[in-house]
Amino acid sequence: MRPEAPVALQILPAPPDALGRALADLRISVIDRCNFRCPYCMPEEAYPADHAFLRARDRLDFDEIERLARIFVSLGVRKLRLTGGEPLLRRDLPVLVARLAAIAGVEDLALTTNGMLLPKLAQPLRDAGLRRITVSMDSVDPVVFRSMSGGRGELAQVEAGIAAAERAGFAPVKINSVVMRGVNDDGVLDLVARFRGTGHVVRFIEYMDVGTVNGWRGDRVVPGAELVARIDAHWPLEALPRSAASTSRRWRFRDGAGEIGFINSVTEPFCGGCTRARLSADGSLYTCLFARAGHDLRALLRGGESDAGLRAVVAGIWSLRGDRYSERRAELRAAGVLEHVEMYRIGG
Repeated sequence: MRPEAPVALQILPAPPDALGRALADLRISVIDRCNFRCPYCMPEEAYPADHAFLRARDRLDFDEIERLARIFVSLGVRKLRLTGGEPLLRRDLPVLVARLAAIAGVEDLALTTNGMLLPKLAQPLRDAGLRRITVSMDSVDPVVFRSMSGGRGELAQVEAGIAAAERAGFAPVKINSVVMRGVNDDGVLDLVARFRGTGHVVRFIEYMDVGTVNGWRGDRVVPGAELVARIDAHWPLEALPRSAASTSRRWRFRDGAGEIGFINSVTEPFCGGCTRARLSADGSLYTCLFARAGHDLRALLRGGESDAGLRAVVAGIWSLRGDRYSERRAELRAAGVLEHVEMYRIGG
């Protein structure tokens, strides 16, 4: 049985971090499991079928997630995004969505998914209060798509998931595509063509050196600027303004057929405007996608720490944050700093 709704905490924003960045966004990983094995995140050879993921008791439960979300909102967070692993694998996810949507001060509640389970869950999630959905789709070629999902994904089912999201009222849907040279970059124009004029927004993401097992190589990165040039040659583009905190460089088609985005973390780092904290499924707080270690909040939760105490801990962690890995990538890799938290644990 759900406990009585807690009293809203007083909003006292966390102090800026060591580089002057505010805390405004929280990504919440609700599960570390995934039904795909994408090579840039959770390759099959590193995560076979018998891999030992978190046990249910080791994950934060809904009460704990809601409590921490309220604390982060009281510290200035306005945007929550649910991630995984694959978040739709978390049982009763719409129940959690409804609880998070009811938190005073939450201005945006979104979710990132591979889309395979959306046909059944899009409407319940919308009814629960989810506002936006992002679907990962690395190719519109069924063979390439299946390969990039580790042999586990079916393009037709993801397309059905996007259609279900449309019917549920989530349009426009954002479509995220990680581009790897020699793997799926020859299908970029096909992906653009598929969604041009639909209202949905395709965003191309540079292949990043997240985690330790994705075999990252710089020569497989396709710079966003190169993709802009390729697309512009077919469908002329014009740049749109970019806010300081935005991760995406936005362009629109000059013929009015919509817009596309480019997340150029490797070639055009945006660390200076990063306002994101990340909460893993086991309750660790990470202050960067490329962090080497997290801060254990689960132990504090289960050890009886007060809300005031948790607020102080989170604010203190954020105030000391100095992460800017993408801006220092070459320097840090040359120094052998290659150990990062795996992306499936904190949702990208």
